[in-house]
Amino acid sequence: MTPLVALAVLTAAAVHAGWNAIAHRIRDQLVAFTLIGAADVLCGGLIAAAAPVPAPASWPYLLASVVLHTGYQALLMRAFRLGDFGQVYPIARGTAPLVVTVLALVVVNERPGFWQTAGVAVACAGLCGLALWGVRRRAPGSAPPTQPALLAAFATGCAIAVYTVVDGLGVRASGTPLGYTGWLVALMGPVIPLYALAVRRGRLLAQLRPAARLGLLGGVMSTAAYGLVLWAQTRAPLAPVAALRESSIIAGAAIGAVVFKERFGAARVVAAALMASGIALMLTGSS
Repeated sequence: MTPLVALAVLTAAAVHAGWNAIAHRIRDQLVAFTLIGAADVLCGGLIAAAAPVPAPASWPYLLASVVLHTGYQALLMRAFRLGDFGQVYPIARGTAPLVVTVLALVVVNERPGFWQTAGVAVACAGLCGLALWGVRRRAPGSAPPTQPALLAAFATGCAIAVYTVVDGLGVRASGTPLGYTGWLVALMGPVIPLYALAVRRGRLLAQLRPAARLGLLGGVMSTAAYGLVLWAQTRAPLAPVAALRESSIIAGAAIGAVVFKERFGAARVVAAALMASGIALMLTGSS
């Protein structure tokens, strides 16, 4: 993992935390993800029109990823509906790199070097510590995390891990990370908006208006963040990319403290230090 790849993934992590915070801030989760999906269709369509078409070998992965991303969004909506941002977001994101490391070894036969393995382990320790902190601590006045909220967050993390590996294989076979990104977001974008139209019908447009700008911005940020990750997956092994991407938890913790008035605390400082140490080890392994 070169410094340029690391910078791209860290940028994606910060942008990812931002769009998740936007999605959580819009109280009606179906409205939030409808707007994000609409922005995905627009952004994906423009990218797909400008970029080369992905190679035929990548299309089974791409179509499977559309299904997986739809399931991930449904699980994320449920997790945000049931729990606080500072509780469910760290668990969902912290679960993913651990599962990706195992899947990359079993499915892709990627065996990271000693320093990269150590970096992933240290980064995951920070992520897991922060996830556990999210369960133990909560903002004043917030409800304690329920079992359904924790299960939804964990299931979200597993879905993230599976689509990360599928997309890692797909984007490498595509020959065009930009084209793969465009077609992926353009195809998955309409699913939730069409579902919302079916269940809300004539009420939907009025419900979308108050949150339109914020939700559409979240969709643009979502496309940009994942496009950077897909590009990085063509330049580095999947497990370090996944672990580094989940530094979004640290950005999410900062957003939680500033926007949602959640306490940052010493545990998050320690988690941030572990993440930084893990990043340094991953970069050492690639030098």
